[in-house]
Amino acid sequence: MKKRTEMKPFLLAACLMLGSLGVAQAEEQVVIATTGGAYDVALRKFWFEPFTRETGIKVVSVAATNAEMRAKAAAMVKTGNVTWDLYPDGEIQASAETHRLTSEDLSNFCEPFRARPDLVEDACISSGARLFSTATLMAYDPTGFKAGNPSSWADMWDQARFPGGRAFPNFDDPWRVMAAALLADGVPRDKLFPLDIDRALRKLDEIRPAISLWWKTGDQSVQGFRNGDYSIGQIWLTRANTLKAEGRPIAWSTRASFLVGDRLTIIKGAPNRANAEKLVGYWLDHPATQARVCEELLCTPPSRKAISLMSPAARAALPSDEDIRDHIVIPDARWINENAAMMLERWNAWIR
Repeated sequence: MKKRTEMKPFLLAACLMLGSLGVAQAEEQVVIATTGGAYDVALRKFWFEPFTRETGIKVVSVAATNAEMRAKAAAMVKTGNVTWDLYPDGEIQASAETHRLTSEDLSNFCEPFRARPDLVEDACISSGARLFSTATLMAYDPTGFKAGNPSSWADMWDQARFPGGRAFPNFDDPWRVMAAALLADGVPRDKLFPLDIDRALRKLDEIRPAISLWWKTGDQSVQGFRNGDYSIGQIWLTRANTLKAEGRPIAWSTRASFLVGDRLTIIKGAPNRANAEKLVGYWLDHPATQARVCEELLCTPPSRKAISLMSPAARAALPSDEDIRDHIVIPDARWINENAAMMLERWNAWIR
């Protein structure tokens, strides 16, 4: 009995030690928001899981739309109850002053990545690290038309030659839908900004009866195509490539596209900031990881070496320098940010 009594303090200490180890282990994680679906699958397979194997830090991903991510980050910072660590914010939104109110300044973190010859010049800046660049573009079912295939936004509006349902995004970021309408109405690419909102909405009135899907997430745009809900849609290149990888009859036009991208944003007051920085640093330091993700999603990584590691077929499918020079619209981020509230108000009034 005496021995058992003497063991009690030892057992108690051991339990306390094991309990504290459990807490420490539980803290070795990082929480990142993604848009879910094939996007999250690719990030997890080629980035999160290798990172965990190498560091022991668990990556927890939560699904949300881009608008939900920004709203959630703002709410968490405002209340001081931050439960996420980072999320990919749009390149345009990441350049806004409001972004700095809810994100950590990464200037010091970015120092080792500056002037690296293998990375693009703005791979890591104070507002965030570049995840990748891609496009929002016009995708379509090439088996569905007798008059050839559409190639421009004007073709998307031509329901006589190209019948079927249409799809557009509706996630509190309407500039790209308005811009497509103006291009369809004959506005030259170099005269697109500032956007003529009245003219854009009038043009959208023409096609509104044919819009069979207003999608809020990339997964919705993908599932809508699988279901045959639309024959032509404005969707993300990353999601169009997912459908192509499934063997679906899908094609797209780089002549009808907008250059977009995401930046990895660490939320101000992130509970696992050090681990978040490690996750971002792993991304920038591993071109093979970037190559695998972008091969899967069809995106342009921030590392030049990563591009060289992608297959010839994947590299050929990326927007070329000629595409960017002659066709792809590079949005005016400053104008969009300065007019975001006005555009959303007009958009919400129209779409109701």
